[in-house]
Amino acid sequence: MTTATATVYTTNTCPYCTMMKNYLDEQNIPYREVNVQEDEEAGRKLVETTGQMGVPQTELNGQWILGFDTQAVQAALKG
Repeated sequence: MTTATATVYTTNTCPYCTMMKNYLDEQNIPYREVNVQEDEEAGRKLVETTGQMGVPQTELNGQWILGFDTQAVQAALKG
């Protein structure tokens, strides 16, 4: 089984971001957090890449998940 890794794009005040990080922790999925509120350049690149301004946005196994969507996380894990 390959180990999944994720990147979660967040802000300081986003409750769904916290829910996503907690869910990834519960599923033992390692992730890197990028706070776009503190890293404006990362925020610009994120919008250019996905066309979305909302958070959380999670890249998992090359797939983008918008919002707190546990079904999309499970689908990305399955490939």
